[in-house]
Amino acid sequence: MASRFSRLSKLGALTTRVSSSYLGQAVTGFFQDEGSRKESLDRLHLENAERIVRDLGSLKGAAMKVGQAVAQLSDNLDLPPDVRLVLGKLHDRAEPVPFDQVKKRVEEELGSSIDSLFKSFDPTPLGTASLGQAHAATLPDGTDVVVKVLHTGIDGSVHADLAALKTLLIAGRFLRRPKEEIDAIFDEIEERLTEELDYRQEALHLQEFRRYFAENPDISIPQVHAGWCTGRVLTMERLYGRPLPVFTASAPEPIKQKAGLALARAHLRMQYIHRAIHADPHPGNYLFTPDGRVGILDFGCVRRFDLRWMSAYAGCGFTTRDNNKAGCMQHSVEIGALMEPDPASEDALWELCRAIGKPFRGGPFTMGGPEDDVQDKVTALMPRVMAVKALRSPRELVFLHRSLGGMHQILKSLKVRADWGAEFEQVASACRREDARVRQLEAGGS
Repeated sequence: MASRFSRLSKLGALTTRVSSSYLGQAVTGFFQDEGSRKESLDRLHLENAERIVRDLGSLKGAAMKVGQAVAQLSDNLDLPPDVRLVLGKLHDRAEPVPFDQVKKRVEEELGSSIDSLFKSFDPTPLGTASLGQAHAATLPDGTDVVVKVLHTGIDGSVHADLAALKTLLIAGRFLRRPKEEIDAIFDEIEERLTEELDYRQEALHLQEFRRYFAENPDISIPQVHAGWCTGRVLTMERLYGRPLPVFTASAPEPIKQKAGLALARAHLRMQYIHRAIHADPHPGNYLFTPDGRVGILDFGCVRRFDLRWMSAYAGCGFTTRDNNKAGCMQHSVEIGALMEPDPASEDALWELCRAIGKPFRGGPFTMGGPEDDVQDKVTALMPRVMAVKALRSPRELVFLHRSLGGMHQILKSLKVRADWGAEFEQVASACRREDARVRQLEAGGS
């Protein structure tokens, strides 16, 4: 892993190169006509985006993870479409860390030799990501576990890498939203990434979500083995199952429907009942058994919500479903998405809400079916929405919509069909009732 000084030097040099390239284009553009100036600027955006991806990729670790987070939240930041595509090349994969380094880390953290700690420990990793590496192992009593080991030195670089990337994107004129909105989004990214670097926090998340779904036979959350955990080493039950692509290709249709509906219901309960979501819903974080049960992995990134805010968000859903534009705008103000109501802002936001809410209107709907044009419509609407400065992405929405978008992709791949309006109403109504109860108690106590 590069030293902190060398990382900052490389990022600083990258910022200088990007800034200088735009300064040079500003001078050249003075002598160009409007069409040539736009063409040159578009080309420069792509060149600098490619440069950012190449340099972040070489730094690995936190810089890579930070870049991935920004790429995944590009809609919130209003990045140019071509730049989004280039940043999308950043993947959460890395070269395996040599086993002798992993062994040293585990022994230092757990205070004993790896042979005395584990009956077996596979030196070949199950996977290596930008923040850590996972190994299969067996506890002395024969229990199969997965051991996650945080990369050495990475926990001290997130803040600096995120600040450097933010400066870089501003220097590159990639960020087109108001400063206070950009600051809030980057603060949200930093808060979530900082949590991911603390495996004690992830262990608490795992224990919490196991309690939530203890009575649900279709959802499995790994059990934590606390005696083999520290802030940098996490040991948990090993779940077995098929990855999503294999399950999608091989499972019978009724089993795919069962699994997809179980996963969707679990996510809806997380959001509206527990108000704490698994905020990293990429396909690799789910395993599917042959009988349609679902194992959910990686609880490093969890987003929590205030009851009142989530109740207002549910209100947006109900009023959209009921074609109540005025009510939807009122709730949009409450969640911080609509700052200054006016006809143009409300029209743009209403179109977006209607596009997102399509699966929840009119009875059974197949995610990924012929009628599912949600993603295409949202993608087409985003430039118009982002051009309206009175509309905001409040920080609560950043990882919520990332999570909802990821869940939509998984349900699309499984072609899950359900009455999504009824599924939504069951949990969202409970959230609204709880909010009303709390408000009544507060009013009675004042």
